[in-house]
Amino acid sequence: MDKRLQDRLRRLMNTSQKEILKGGKKGIEKESLRITLEGKLAHTPHPRSLGSALTHPYLTTDYSESLLEFITPPYSEIQETLAFLSLTHQLVYHHLERELLWATSMPCAVKDDSSVPIACYGRSNVGKMKHVYRRGLGYRYGRMMQTIAGVHFNYSLPEGFWPIFKEQEKNTQPLQEFINEHYFCLLRNFQRLGWLVFYLFGASPAVCKSFLKVRPEGLSEFDPGTYFLPYATSLRMSDIGYKNKHQTNLDISYNSLSEYVAGLTHAIETPYPPYEKIGIGGHHQLNTNRLQIENEYYSFIRPKQVARSGEKPTLALKRRGVQYVEVRALDVSAHDPLGVNEPQLRFLEALLILCLLKESLPMNAEQRRTADHNQRIAACCGRDPHLELQTHGQARFLRDWAQEICDEMTGVCKLLDQGDPQRPYAKALAIQQEKVLQEEKTPSAQILAEMKQRQESFNEFAMRLSKNHAEYFKQLPLKEDQLQYFAGLAQQSWQQQRAVEAADNIPFKEYLARYFAQR
Repeated sequence: MDKRLQDRLRRLMNTSQKEILKGGKKGIEKESLRITLEGKLAHTPHPRSLGSALTHPYLTTDYSESLLEFITPPYSEIQETLAFLSLTHQLVYHHLERELLWATSMPCAVKDDSSVPIACYGRSNVGKMKHVYRRGLGYRYGRMMQTIAGVHFNYSLPEGFWPIFKEQEKNTQPLQEFINEHYFCLLRNFQRLGWLVFYLFGASPAVCKSFLKVRPEGLSEFDPGTYFLPYATSLRMSDIGYKNKHQTNLDISYNSLSEYVAGLTHAIETPYPPYEKIGIGGHHQLNTNRLQIENEYYSFIRPKQVARSGEKPTLALKRRGVQYVEVRALDVSAHDPLGVNEPQLRFLEALLILCLLKESLPMNAEQRRTADHNQRIAACCGRDPHLELQTHGQARFLRDWAQEICDEMTGVCKLLDQGDPQRPYAKALAIQQEKVLQEEKTPSAQILAEMKQRQESFNEFAMRLSKNHAEYFKQLPLKEDQLQYFAGLAQQSWQQQRAVEAADNIPFKEYLARYFAQR
């Protein structure tokens, strides 16, 4: 265990405020494809009864009109976050007609790019911008890649933690500068250690052949309809998923807030010849630069600040600092109706705190490439018992490093469990330690074993679970006041969309020019 981590844990243990790490805000964004009862991508519009996808706070769409996104408010208690997520799933099933939510990250059978409907957000300038951005993603990376679903975990440390931690560090910076600096320490360490999330929670070891058309080198045939990798944990986060060759040379620095903002701004303002060939004509994309906007950067963890209406995310960060981090590394957990579970989120919270408290030196370009390498091979080969990762210029077995990280988390879990005799964080850690020792207990291994035992293709496996999850939510009671609350939200969201559209007083071209001119 590194000395800085030991010292910080000791000081936090000895503070008079024993529950100093409790109460951090936890939020979830979870994507799910809508499919027909036959297991095909739904081509119906986003259900109008759910509200406006542009303005509804909790139910929207991601890339496709068929890709629902569930958003929870940030809660201090994980159970509250999951309860709200469950409620929105119950509501969606109350309104869906002859459709299901797909249970996995990798998509159902998709015919081709043209069969994926791009999400629409109305006729306002901001709605058009969201739609054109998605059109650009389709031209740049293909629409089918955008049908991959995931779970994003949003987390912020308790507000009361920061002044105490700052005092313990004997730091004289303004508080927000101190917060920014240490969130970036967390981000760098998560870049170094986040491969562990793929090993423990990766749930996409196989994919329908329709997604790839031609078998990539290295993938094996599981059955006539399925490709897989025998030791894969998360094909979603591998080179066939969200890792994209066009972004490999962006090399965005996480050494400070200013370097991060500068790197993203440079990418958004730098022309890129392959995208110049696509052109702007007919609103093919927002621009021909390396990134259209910040969200296009496929990082598996991001610093975040809530942006105001029309404000660029980089400017929100620059003006008000880091408010929380968004972890984008989680596959949809196929066997959980919600796509995520409580022990998983408790472990992830403890891992993020560990990343904050550990020594976190700046990373140079070579170290960032090493971190990316470790992430890639953990995603495609993480359960290989002989797999080695790179750290400090040396090879190290994944299993040994994973065990060390879990051991270091013991003190963090003890702090998080203060005052709770049930010790939920220690229990969550113990569950994951079992997976480190026994790879067959990982979700990816269990999925392949189940498919083999039941002689199911990937599509048959996912379809069976999709139907099971639908029955689960349909049997949960929805109270009348809950239905009325969401009906009111839906109606309000449509009123808000109409107000946004009525307020537009400049052409779309000028709107974009003003947006990108923000400094």
